[in-house]
Amino acid sequence: MKFKFTFALPVLVVALLLFDSCTYFGFGSNQLVGEKAITPELIKKHVYYLASDALKGRNTPSAELDTAAHYIADEFKACGLQPVNDSYFQKVNLAIVNLGPDNHLKITRNGEEKSFRIKEEFTPFEITANKEVNAQIVFAGYGITAPEYNYDDYTNIDVNGKIVFVLRHEPGEEDSGSIFNGIKPTDYSNVKEKVRIAKEHGAIGVLVATDPLNHTSLTPRGFPWLSLSKNIPEDAIPMNLSFDEDLKIPVVHVGEEVINLLFGSVEKLKEIQVELDSMLNSKSFEIPDAVVSVKTSTKVKEMPTQNVVGIIVGTDPVLKDEIIIIGAHYDHVGYKKNQPDTTDIIFNGADDNASVTSGVLAIAAGFAAMKQKPKRTVLFLTFAGEEKGLLGSTAYIEKPLFPLNKTVAMLNLDMIGRNGEDTLYIIGQPQSPDLVNIIVEENKYVGMALIFNQEKNIGGSDHVSFSKKKIHSIFYHTGIHADYHRVTDNPEFINFKKAAKVARLAFRTAWNIANHKK
Repeated sequence: MKFKFTFALPVLVVALLLFDSCTYFGFGSNQLVGEKAITPELIKKHVYYLASDALKGRNTPSAELDTAAHYIADEFKACGLQPVNDSYFQKVNLAIVNLGPDNHLKITRNGEEKSFRIKEEFTPFEITANKEVNAQIVFAGYGITAPEYNYDDYTNIDVNGKIVFVLRHEPGEEDSGSIFNGIKPTDYSNVKEKVRIAKEHGAIGVLVATDPLNHTSLTPRGFPWLSLSKNIPEDAIPMNLSFDEDLKIPVVHVGEEVINLLFGSVEKLKEIQVELDSMLNSKSFEIPDAVVSVKTSTKVKEMPTQNVVGIIVGTDPVLKDEIIIIGAHYDHVGYKKNQPDTTDIIFNGADDNASVTSGVLAIAAGFAAMKQKPKRTVLFLTFAGEEKGLLGSTAYIEKPLFPLNKTVAMLNLDMIGRNGEDTLYIIGQPQSPDLVNIIVEENKYVGMALIFNQEKNIGGSDHVSFSKKKIHSIFYHTGIHADYHRVTDNPEFINFKKAAKVARLAFRTAWNIANHKK
C-alpha cells in the first residue's frame, strides 16, 4: 500500500456488538457455510507463502511477483473461479522511462527568444512525453477543475492547442478553513491530476511552477533523473503504463527565471496567487506576445507484468451482466540491494499486502463453498504495481475486462492484519453511502468496531482508480503501524483471527450486493 495522506481521527465509531463473532444471522445456514470457509488458518497459510523470503518482497516487475501471480491463479482455479477470456491473467505493460538527451525550453516574448538551462532553470517531470510542442501560453491558476468545490481555473479561458502555466498545490494551502479540505492536500494538489485536467481541456503542454506565496524555494526539481543527478539509484527510474506513452504531453517544472520572463517578477505572481486564494475565482489569462517551445525526450523500455483475475458468473438472466469487484494488490516493494549478508534486506510485506491477497483468496473459498451462487457476477481481481502508483488498477480501468458502466461496486482491501483485535477503518463513506449502509448491516453478524472516514480525501489504494471513474468503491483497512514499508512487516506479527473477520465482513458485503434486488 502506498499512502498519500495522513489518516484522520475517527469521526464515527460503530459499537462492537457483544456476541460471539462465529454466530451469524440474516442469511441462514447457507451463508454460514461460506463464512466457515474463511478461517484464520487458511489466511495464515497464504500469508506465510506470499510473504516468504523466497518471494523477495514481490516487487513490480519481478520473477517473484510472477511466482505470486501463478500461486493466486492456481488458488482461484482450485476454488472454482472461471478465467476471463480464457486466462487468469490480465496483461499489464509497464514502461521504464529514462530521460533522453534532447530537451529544451525556449520562450519568445515580444520577438526575442530566450533559452533556459535544463536542471537549473527547468526540469522535466517523470510523466512527461517524448515530444516537442510549440504554442501560445495561458496562465491557468492552480490548474484545477473541481466541481465538488465549485472551483474552476479553466472558466472562460480556451486552452485548446495551447500550453498552460499552472501553480503547484491548491488554493489556501496553509488555511485550515480552505474549501480544499483545509490544510490537508487533496488529489488536486498532485501534478499528475493537474496534467490530466489540462489534457481534458485540450492543452498540449504544461509548465509547472512552485507557488511562491507559501514556498521560498522555486528551484525546478521536477524528477531527479539519473542523467541529471549523481546520487540517484538505478531502481528509482520512473515506471508508467506503456499505453500512456502516446497520450502524454510535455510537462516541465520551471523556476524563477521563467516566472520573471512571463510575469515580470515573482512578486507579481504572488499578487495573482493572493487574489486566487482570497476570491476563489478564475484568474486565468493568456500571456500576451509569448510563444513557448518545449521539447522533452524519453527513452522507454517496456516490461510486462499482470493482474490476476477470476470470476463467478451470476445466475440471474439479467443481473449476471452486472459486476462486483473484490480487489487487492498483491505486489510490495522488493528488497534492499548491496547490503551485508547479515542484514535483513527483504520487505516481506506480510500486512501490506499479503494479508489482503490472502483474504481475497479466502473470500473466493467462501463463495466456492456456497451451494447457492450469486445473481450478479463477482470478479476477483488482484493488482500488480500498486506500490508504483496504482498501475495495475489504472491498467484495468483503462482497458476493463467488463464494461465499467456495468460495474456496480468495487470492494478494495489493503492491510487488514494489524492494530488491535477488532478495529477496522472503512474509507469512502461520502462517495458511497449505500455501500456503507450494507457494511453496517452485515457487521451486526461479524462484530468489528468500524471507524468511518467521512472526508473527501479517499486514500492511496486501488479503489481510487475506480472512484475516479464514478464507480462506487469502499476501502477496508486496519491502519498504519511501525512496520509499514519496513523489513519488519513479517508474517509472525499478523493477527490472523482479525484478518479472517475482516474477510468475512467483505464476503458478507459482497454476497449482499451480489444478490440485492436494487
